[in-house]
Amino acid sequence: MEKIKLGLVVAEFNRDITYMMEVLAKEHAEFLGAEITDVIRVPGVFDTPIAVKRILEKGSVDAVVTVGAVIEGETEHDEVVAQHAARKIMDLSLEFNKPVSLGISGPGMGRIAAQKRIEYAKRGVEAAVKLVKRLKEYDEQES
Repeated sequence: MEKIKLGLVVAEFNRDITYMMEVLAKEHAEFLGAEITDVIRVPGVFDTPIAVKRILEKGSVDAVVTVGAVIEGETEHDEVVAQHAARKIMDLSLEFNKPVSLGISGPGMGRIAAQKRIEYAKRGVEAAVKLVKRLKEYDEQES
């Protein structure tokens, strides 16, 4: 099987956490034999869908991984951000017929919980790679 090509969209808000998520995502992709060919850093999780769309429009990747950390504040803003970003990310996956995985932690967590969930980036990469492989296997069975 040809090497799987991934796009990576990284939210910079809470950069002390998302930097480590970005590093882990790149390391895990390499471990799985995949290659991250496109990286876009966006201001925050709410901004991820447009970057995902740009990567998918380019057409050179098999899947996109999103990483970010939505930390709870004094209002319910974290819930709005996470819910709408996740919904649009899912919509883009269906629109472009390519996996877009959610390696975004939150909402409803504090900074300590976010640090414990840095591995969500690894899970996002794992999910994208597995789904690309399984969809290719399915398509080959149908041929």
